[in-house]
Amino acid sequence: MSDIDIRTTGRAGRISLTRPKALNAMTYDMCMAIDTALRNWREDDAVDLIIFDAEGDKAFCAGGDIAELYETGTQGDFAYGQTFWCDEYRLNALIFEYPKPVVSFLQGFTMGGGVGIGCHGSHRIVGESSQIAMPECSIGLVPDVGGTLMLALAPGRLGEFLGTTGQRMGPADAILAGFADHFISQDQWPDLIEILEASGNADLITEHAVAPPTGDLVDLQTEIDDSFNGETLGDILTNLRGSDSEFAANTLAKLERNAPLSTACTVEMLHRLRGSSLTMRRALEMEYRFTFRAMQHGDFLEGIRAQIIDKDRNPRWQYADMTVPAVAVSKMLQPLGKDALTFEEE
Repeated sequence: MSDIDIRTTGRAGRISLTRPKALNAMTYDMCMAIDTALRNWREDDAVDLIIFDAEGDKAFCAGGDIAELYETGTQGDFAYGQTFWCDEYRLNALIFEYPKPVVSFLQGFTMGGGVGIGCHGSHRIVGESSQIAMPECSIGLVPDVGGTLMLALAPGRLGEFLGTTGQRMGPADAILAGFADHFISQDQWPDLIEILEASGNADLITEHAVAPPTGDLVDLQTEIDDSFNGETLGDILTNLRGSDSEFAANTLAKLERNAPLSTACTVEMLHRLRGSSLTMRRALEMEYRFTFRAMQHGDFLEGIRAQIIDKDRNPRWQYADMTVPAVAVSKMLQPLGKDALTFEEE
C-alpha cells in the first residue's frame, strides 16, 4: 500500500505513514492495515516492540482523511462514517491495551486521528517541531479517537480548555497534558530507531530523553482552572465574559469559532468520564455516541463544508448564539442501544 509501509525490521514491527503531501492523513484502508499488522505481531515472538513513524517534516498525522466521510454523508449514507469510526476506535483501544511496547515518533502536526494512533502507546516521543491538538470542535465533531481519556486525566481543567478550543500543544505542553512522554531531539530519532530495531528494548529510550523547552500551559493553569470550572459550556462562557484578561478574550474568540453543540458536548463528556471508573473503552464508547449521530443530527457536514470543501470559513452552526439546551446535549450523548460500540474481535 503506497500510503503506508508495514514491515518487520530486526526485533521491531515497523509502521510508517508515507503520504507526507497529505500530511499523512489516515484513510480507512490505512486504519485497517495497521489493525491487521498489530493483531499479527501481538502473537509473534520475533517482534518485541512496535515503532510508529511517518515521512515528511510537517506532520506525523494531521488527522483522518475526511473527504470520503463528507461525500458519503452528503448523499445520506451515514453508515460509512459510522463504520469508519467504529473500526478506528477499536484500533485505538488495541494500541492502548497492547501487550508489547508501542513507540511513536510524533514530529510536526499530530491531530485528531493522528492522536488516536500516535498518543496511546507506551512510549510517545516528541521533538522540536511537535504540535499536538484535538481540533474537532472546529468541524462539528468532538475530541475522539480516545482523546477524551487524556483530556479527562489532564491536570485541573486543561482538558476542557484543550478540548473545546483546539489549542495546539508544543512538546512540553503535550507532556504536561498527558499526550506524550519523552522529549528527544529530532536529529537523534534515526539512530534511536536503529537501536530499538536491533535491541527490541524500549527501556533504552529514557537514556536519550531530556527536558523539553518551556511550554505555555504551566503559566496559564490557574486562569484555565478558574475559567473552565463550570458545569456547562454556559458556565464557562459566563466566566470568560466576566473577565477582562487577554487570556479570556483570546479563549472566547477561539470558542466562538467552533460548533456550539460540539463544545457543549465536549464539556459534558469530560465531566461524565472523569473519575475512578474511567477507562479507554468507556471514553471511546462515549465518543461514539456523538460521532454516530454527528452527520445526521450534529454539525459535522456543515463544518467540513465550511473548513475543507468551500473553505469560506463561515459555518452555519446550530445554536449560533452559543446557548445550547441541555436536552440537545443529552440527545447527542444518550446510549446507542443495539448500535453501541463494542470491542469484540472477529
